[in-house]
Amino acid sequence: MRTNIPARLDRLPWSSWHWRVLLGLGTVWILDGLEVTIVGSLGDRLTQPASGLGLTATQVGGAASAYVMGAVLGAIFFGYLTDRLGRKRMFLTTLMLYLAATVSTSLATSAAFFFVCRFFTGAAIGGEYSAINSAIDELIPARVRGTVDLIVNGSFWIGAMAGASLSIVLLDPARFAPNLGWRLAFALGAVLGIAIVLVRRHVPESPRWLFLHGRLAEAEYIVGAIEARVAHEKGALAEVDHFLVVEPTESVGPAVLARTLLRTYPKRTVLGLSLFIGQAFLYNAIFFTQALVLSKFFGVKDARVGLFIIPLALGNFLGPLLLGTLFDRIGRKVMIAASFIAAGGFLIGTGMLFQWGLLGATTLTLGWVVVFFFASAAASAAYLTVSEIFPMEIRAMAIALFYAVGTGIGGIAGPLLFGLAIEIGTVKAIAGGYYLGAILMILAGLVECALGVEAARKPLEQVAPPLSEVR
Repeated sequence: MRTNIPARLDRLPWSSWHWRVLLGLGTVWILDGLEVTIVGSLGDRLTQPASGLGLTATQVGGAASAYVMGAVLGAIFFGYLTDRLGRKRMFLTTLMLYLAATVSTSLATSAAFFFVCRFFTGAAIGGEYSAINSAIDELIPARVRGTVDLIVNGSFWIGAMAGASLSIVLLDPARFAPNLGWRLAFALGAVLGIAIVLVRRHVPESPRWLFLHGRLAEAEYIVGAIEARVAHEKGALAEVDHFLVVEPTESVGPAVLARTLLRTYPKRTVLGLSLFIGQAFLYNAIFFTQALVLSKFFGVKDARVGLFIIPLALGNFLGPLLLGTLFDRIGRKVMIAASFIAAGGFLIGTGMLFQWGLLGATTLTLGWVVVFFFASAAASAAYLTVSEIFPMEIRAMAIALFYAVGTGIGGIAGPLLFGLAIEIGTVKAIAGGYYLGAILMILAGLVECALGVEAARKPLEQVAPPLSEVR
C-alpha cells in the first residue's frame, strides 16, 4: 500500500482544526491534574473522622497507590486495545470509564470502596495516556510536535490549579460539612468530563493508524476533509511527493513488542525507562503527600492547602509553556537532559534547606515551584520521547508499557514511602525522599545525554520507520 498521508499531515499549516484536536484530546491531562490535586488537597481532611472515611496517613498514601496501580494496569490493557482497535474508540471508552469511576468516588463510605473507585479512576486515566499521546503525535505537524506535546502534557497543571481552587472553597467548614465538601470535589470532576465528551466525539481517527491497518480509503477521506478545511482557512496547500509503502496488518502481539524493544531498539528502551521512572517517582511521591507535609510540619489547615498548590501548579504549567518551543528549536537531547538535571539539582538544594530548618510553608513551596518548573518540562518530554522513538505499530503499547513500568516503580513506591516517612515524623526522613527523587532525575538526564534520540522537526516515520514498511 503506497501513501503520502504522513507527509500531507506534516505539511499542514497550523489552523483552527489543530486547536480543536488539542481541545478535545489534550484535556485528559486537565482531568488527571484535577484528580491528583484533589486527593493531595483532601489528604488531611480524609484522615478526620468527621469526613465519613477517617483514613490514616498510610491509607491516604495507599489510596494514591491504588490510583496509580489502576493507571498502570489500565495503561497496559487499553494501550494494547489502542493499537489493535484504534485511537478514537479507546479515547472515548476510557473517558466514559473515568466519568463512572469519579462519580462513584464521591459516594464512597468506606476505605475499601474508596480504594476501588480510585483504582478504576486511575485505570481510565492510564488508558487515556496511550490513546491520547498516540493520536496527538500522529495528527500534529512534525515541526511543532515537541512544542505542542509539552504544552498538552503541561495542561495537567491547569487541572491542578482548578482542583486546588475548588478545595479552598469545598473544604471550608463554614460552607460545606466535612463529609460533603470532598464528595462535591470529585463530582465536579465528572462535570468537566462530560464537557470533554461533547468536544472529543468530533475528533477523527488517526489516518496513520487507518492506512496501516488497510483502511486507506477511510484515511484518504479524513485527510482530504482536513486539507479542505485548512485550505479554506489558510489558502492553497503545497504538494507533497514523499510516499511511504507499507504492508497493511491488523495488529501486532506481545512477541513483536518484546522483540522490537529488546532487540531492535534496546538503547531506546533503556532511555524510555530511565525518563519515566525518574519523573514518576518525583511527582507521585511529592504531590500525593504534599497536604500531609504542609499540615504536619508547618501546621497548614486542610482548607488552606489549596493556596500552596496554586503557585506550584502555575510553575509546573509555565515550565512546558515557556520551554516547549526550545525542544523544537534547540533539539530534544539538549533540552531533555537539561530539564532533568536542573530539576534534580534544585530538588537537592530544596531538600537540604528543608532538612536544616531554613524553610517555612511558603518558602518550601517557592522551592518546589523552581524544581517543578524544570521537572514539568522533563516529565512531558518523557511521554514525547517514547511516542516518537518507537514504530507506529507499537506506539500506544510502548507508551503504555513505559508508563506502567515507570509509574509502577516510582508512582506506587513513592507515595507509600513518603506516607511512611510522614508517620515516622522526622524532617530527615522526608528530606531523604527528596534526595532519592533528585538522584533518579539526574541519572535520567545523564542517560538522555548518552542515549538520547534527536527527533526534533522530523517525521515520525523517519525517527522510527514502521515495522511493516516495504523498502
